[in-house]
Amino acid sequence: QVQVVESGGGLVQTGDSLRLSCALSGHTASEYAMGWFRQVPGKEREFAATISRSGGYKYYAGPMKGRFTISRDNAKNTVYLQMNGLQPEDTAVYYCAAGSSTYDKWDLYDYRGQGTQVTVSS
Repeated sequence: QVQVVESGGGLVQTGDSLRLSCALSGHTASEYAMGWFRQVPGKEREFAATISRSGGYKYYAGPMKGRFTISRDNAKNTVYLQMNGLQPEDTAVYYCAAGSSTYDKWDLYDYRGQGTQVTVSS
């Protein structure tokens, strides 16, 4: 059974950096494209970034471009989201998902994690 587990969230201050990790178990990570999403209570889940199986293709949502970097280490079955210059509006639960392609829609992913909270204080 494939499981996706996020970690690395926490409380940081404006301007700080944080790196989220997403560990995939039960299958070889290199067989899946991976995506990061985030959600604020009361709002729709928002696409953040996606990366292809090899890591050669990456795509970011507009607000994340230039500040967030998605990467992967297939030897460790792990995908990362490096977040720099964090702002209070980045406060959200961040989710990771695995799927057959680099989608920007949550529902198209086959396996989804439970999320990790990121809180940015002003």
